[in-house]
Amino acid sequence: MPIALGSILAWSHTREFYWGYFILTMIGGIAIHAGANTINDYFDHLSGNDPVNKEYVRPFSGGSRLIQTQQLTAKQMLKISMTCYAIGITIGLILTGLRGLPILVIGILGVASGILYVAPRVNLASRGIGEIAIALNFGVLSVLGAYYVQAQKFSWEAVLASIPVALLITAILWINEFPDYQADKAVGKTHWVVRLGRKKGAVVFTAMMALVYVFILLLGLLYPGKGKWVLLGFLTLPLSIKVVVNSLKHYDEIPQLVPSNAGTIMVHVLTGVLLCVGYLLNVLIK
Repeated sequence: MPIALGSILAWSHTREFYWGYFILTMIGGIAIHAGANTINDYFDHLSGNDPVNKEYVRPFSGGSRLIQTQQLTAKQMLKISMTCYAIGITIGLILTGLRGLPILVIGILGVASGILYVAPRVNLASRGIGEIAIALNFGVLSVLGAYYVQAQKFSWEAVLASIPVALLITAILWINEFPDYQADKAVGKTHWVVRLGRKKGAVVFTAMMALVYVFILLLGLLYPGKGKWVLLGFLTLPLSIKVVVNSLKHYDEIPQLVPSNAGTIMVHVLTGVLLCVGYLLNVLIK
């Protein structure tokens, strides 16, 4: 979603779209994302996190469970991760050669923080900066990287447009940490939901979801000549309210919290689609 948003926003600014670069960017982004997910499965297995997790809700939390169900060994999971990273890094280097060094910098930040998210010793999640790393990687940096690949420059509008996506991907991580709370706490994975507790965590989750629409409104106000259609993002507000109300009510009741886990993902996807459509309409409808 952030790669699509960054690419479409660049097209709305330049009126040029490079399909080959877009496809490479998308494949590279997916590969690095898959590499991050699988290496975190590997590290969460080594730390004992996933094995002790009894409250996980598939497919939202607790890892893929492929190691725990013996469908894959830990070594096989690590090999999958390294393969995904190799594909993503190779594409990143190709794009760096074709489009410029900023792609290399963004790629290094993405790969490093993905690996170090729960890697032993560094463990960004346990240091209280894992959520920030996710917001940057799967929001701001992905949008800016995709934008730069297409436009060969950066844009403050792209930065602002990336924030709703960054907040929503962080919200997905945040609400999915609720089912993992006990297991994460047991192994010292002290992310912010563990630090705050589920009740306060639900309040912060509410604020995070509200800020999404604050930044969408800012986009419309700061770029009124060409940004009015991004206000289509407000169409997901009713679903967000439903998700938030449920999380405030059932923050400590995992089965009843599941609609919030699923709903947050839907809000992320639909809001991203609506922002993309908004930027398309900004050009197509005068």
